[in-house]
Amino acid sequence: QVQLVESGGGLVQAGGSLRLSCEASGRIFSNYDMGWFRQAPGKNREFVAAISRGGDRLYYLNSVKGRFTISRDNAKNTVYLQINSLKPEDTAVYYCAARRILASMESDARYDYWGQGTQVTVSS
Repeated sequence: QVQLVESGGGLVQAGGSLRLSCEASGRIFSNYDMGWFRQAPGKNREFVAAISRGGDRLYYLNSVKGRFTISRDNAKNTVYLQINSLKPEDTAVYYCAARRILASMESDARYDYWGQGTQVTVSS
């Protein structure tokens, strides 16, 4: 089992920035690809970004490219999502997730472990 705990969400004005963190425990963190997802009220969950276990392969949803940056620190068992130039449409609960199997970074499948989520609210 992998336990994931997100933090760093909050209420910010449009144009602001946040850095979300997700700390993992329970297994060898560097054996897992990590992804960030978000879900806004009344909308389907979106696959926002992903980073491979070694940090050398990345994925971003087209609508967040240039504003979101995913990174990881395997020594700290933590994955980050830096969000800049926040927009009201970024308002959502953001979840991190871990995937043990090898797969394309563009695939949102087989993320088996999930955090509880952190709320990001962007005011206009």
